[in-house]
Amino acid sequence: MKNIRLVLLGELLLFLGIFLINIFLGNWGLSAITWFLDLPSLLLIAFILFPGIAIMGAWKDFINAFSVGIKPFSLLQLKNIIEAVDAAQKLTVCGALFAIIISGVLIMGRLDSSMMGPNLAVCFLSGFYAVIIEFLLLPLRLNAERKMNEEMDMGE
Repeated sequence: MKNIRLVLLGELLLFLGIFLINIFLGNWGLSAITWFLDLPSLLLIAFILFPGIAIMGAWKDFINAFSVGIKPFSLLQLKNIIEAVDAAQKLTVCGALFAIIISGVLIMGRLDSSMMGPNLAVCFLSGFYAVIIEFLLLPLRLNAERKMNEEMDMGE
């Protein structure tokens, strides 16, 4: 992977295309797109992911993950980048689970059968967002691991 940024853009376009095809083939129409928007869930994941990476001291390494293959990095830097992306993956899952549990507790606290469906849909959106973020983090990790393997192979 020469340019990870193009790979990420391609993945995002692929994901968006599949999402829109499902929306339109399911005869839901454009209004169904708003069903997938929940700012509090997304913010909760972001408020766990980004400060978590910063607290761990891995922010610079995480940002460098977007430049692997573009700029040269030492083996130690590549190892740190892989660990930073790994931490981001784990924080994303933790943030999503945290948001799902909070949503579930709030739903159960105000159990009303007429609103159960929409409330459960919002509850699942945190998991949906985590899948999207994971979908984007996986190539970052794979790219850094491949680059590290290339550097190790050249060193022998």
